[in-house]
Amino acid sequence: MNDALLKVSNLAVSIRGDEGIARILDRVDLEIPRGRIVGVVGESGCGKSTLIKAILGVLPTRARIDAGEIVFEGRDLAKLPPDVLAREVRGAAIGFIPQDPFLALNPVFRVGTQMLETMRWHAPPQWKGRHRERLVELLRAVQVPDPERALERYPHEFSGGQRQRLLIAAALSCQPRLLIADEPTTALDVTTQQQVLMLLRNLVAEFDLSMLFVTHDFGVVAQLCDEVSVIYAGQTVEAAPTRRLINEAAHPYARLLLACHPDRATDLGGIPGSVPSPFAPPQGCRFHPRCPIAVADCASARPIIEQTSERHDVACPRYRLPLPQGATP
Repeated sequence: MNDALLKVSNLAVSIRGDEGIARILDRVDLEIPRGRIVGVVGESGCGKSTLIKAILGVLPTRARIDAGEIVFEGRDLAKLPPDVLAREVRGAAIGFIPQDPFLALNPVFRVGTQMLETMRWHAPPQWKGRHRERLVELLRAVQVPDPERALERYPHEFSGGQRQRLLIAAALSCQPRLLIADEPTTALDVTTQQQVLMLLRNLVAEFDLSMLFVTHDFGVVAQLCDEVSVIYAGQTVEAAPTRRLINEAAHPYARLLLACHPDRATDLGGIPGSVPSPFAPPQGCRFHPRCPIAVADCASARPIIEQTSERHDVACPRYRLPLPQGATP
């Protein structure tokens, strides 16, 4: 896609641990077009958080990028010096919304103090001397009541939903072109979750942004995302426009994951087996030990990504086969 704001190609990341080398990401691909919201879906341990850290340049010291590119606005972030990433990209061109609003804010400092610190480092020149004014505007945009007074309050004086709105405003404060949201509604109740999702979609349109939204919940993806990429054990297994993938999922893992969603499942069953250890991942397709339609070749060769239709990619040569009865809940 020529209009991609961010393009991740063949990204491989490993981390050295006590048990050896963990291969967390195994040549992941991802594209985020301008003005679009792209979801990344997968079980816990599939590599979603590592993907975010690689894009932001905050991988732990024991981690390394073994292969691939992370091209953002024409520059490969994987090759930029750390000081350039910190000064020009992270917090400036790319904003980040963390998962837990109860842990992300320091309880001993006023909200305004914490948000103004970010702006002092990364805000565009036109906001110099007007940082507080900008924050008040953003708090009003994210619907925080009494924004002037809110800047003087401490985090414990806000509800979970209000804290998440504060973090969204902080991520927007330096006029980024891309927002990365790491499961930002997980800690919220259902009603507040719906409000935050609607707010995010409106803000993407209002501020002309793109967004990478990481989640394990296809229900959230259906409400918010334009496109979705499914990751399993560090491998991209399927990518498509959201509606198409939900209605016409091709990869066995994506089909089973959708079948486990409460809106579709007839009981509380799940996918048999568990996500493999990154220290000893299976050869070939990493899903083959749990796959109900796997054959011997699935364990020996990594599947080539095929295009089932326009903008619908799947990494499974057997995707046309139906799943056997009893394979889904």
